[in-house]
Amino acid sequence: MKEIIGRKEEKLILERTLKTKEAELIAVYGRRRVGKTYLIRKTFAKHIIFEFSGVHNATLKDQLTNFRDTLADVMKVSVPIAVPSNWGQAFQMLRNYAEPFLDKNKCVIFLDEFPWLSSAKSGFLPAFEFFWNSWGTKQNNLIFTICGSAASWMIQKVVNNKGGLHNRITRKIRLLPFSLTETAEYLKYNNVNLDHYQVVQLYMALGGIPQYLKEILTGQSAAQNIDRICFTKDGALQKEFGNLYQSLFTEADKHISIVRALGAKPAGLTRKEIISECGLSTGGTTTLLLEELTESGFISAYLPFEKNTRDSIYKLSDEYSRFYLKFMENSRATGAGTWIKLSASPSWRSWSGTAFESVCLRHTKEIKAALGIAGVYTEESAWRYVPGKGQPGAQIDLLFDRKDFCISICEMKFSNSPFSIDKGYAAELINKRDVFANRTKSPKTIFIVMVTTFGTQDNSYKIGLVQNDIKLEDLFR
Repeated sequence: MKEIIGRKEEKLILERTLKTKEAELIAVYGRRRVGKTYLIRKTFAKHIIFEFSGVHNATLKDQLTNFRDTLADVMKVSVPIAVPSNWGQAFQMLRNYAEPFLDKNKCVIFLDEFPWLSSAKSGFLPAFEFFWNSWGTKQNNLIFTICGSAASWMIQKVVNNKGGLHNRITRKIRLLPFSLTETAEYLKYNNVNLDHYQVVQLYMALGGIPQYLKEILTGQSAAQNIDRICFTKDGALQKEFGNLYQSLFTEADKHISIVRALGAKPAGLTRKEIISECGLSTGGTTTLLLEELTESGFISAYLPFEKNTRDSIYKLSDEYSRFYLKFMENSRATGAGTWIKLSASPSWRSWSGTAFESVCLRHTKEIKAALGIAGVYTEESAWRYVPGKGQPGAQIDLLFDRKDFCISICEMKFSNSPFSIDKGYAAELINKRDVFANRTKSPKTIFIVMVTTFGTQDNSYKIGLVQNDIKLEDLFR
């Protein structure tokens, strides 16, 4: 069985650098525990000559001491090496060590948790800029890979650097969580055999984060696994929420306040609404907070139909954060059996609907393929109309505006059996379609698409109203 699950495009990007005839500077970023380090180590296993990781909130002296110790270990020296007094000296030591290897073969130097090395007044980033520009760019056999969980920092300070690293990044990879297909493949690799319905339940609570999925045990149902991981005293994710944001953001409380606000509003909030809910300023600080959360994969911005980015609707897209805020944070019940009980409650049924919608929004590529429009150019968007008094309103969480002069409106429903459209829901669908057509004045043909776990039952309300019926299994393709 292959050691790297999924990650086909990302692996190809890394492997291509082994065949180039010039120096490569690769930036890999993505949220904590998504598998960045694993991908780099496994792909470059035979080529890494030096690997070093920053430590969160460590002093400059401690970072430099750790660097010295790591270098001494790979050099296998018997005489102790002096601790460098600054990062300029540290990179000179790295250069002296690497040069003999680079004369012969393609070599990888890997600095993990790169942002943590660049603490205030450390001088790390200017030293690295000088090191790379004066020496690294001339080493045709060098692949220098930098990695960080603080995705926004990586984007602002490295990828979009306006100083010495401007346009120096040769490849960049934003590593995203596993898809449903990759999640099922990863579980199978770990000898966990669950059907699609069980896998999607895990995904709605934990997301496609490899480190979380690693905790899933064979022979246990999705509910049993969630129960053990999230609600027992030694559960792996009991304390994850606080650690998750504090380790990535300097002012984590502000980020968490936005996450909380979006967690309480599954339909999403505009930038203006977020500012109001969280008591934030209207300036660049809010913009930066939203960018940092978006780049790190915790929230997503959805462009409303025929609107510009200023009108974007933000939603909480991190499954674990949504699950934690709803069920874990203020839960009176803890211990074995907690989730088994909670998952039978009315609040779970309500939550599962919005959680499944979020999963579907992550898998629009698969929905398009199931609709047979994978090759048709589409623009994905959301839409909502808040009416005046006495007027009907409507909200659409996902629609495909298609170049073949059609619009597909997607309705997403989670259930443990085939979904049945009754008279009331049929009227709701008709109202949603008609309000959208009347308010947007779109001349395109409008299709209603049902995306459900086990399909939609054929009855008099479905016939003539629903044009496409997509099942959970389609999201795994």
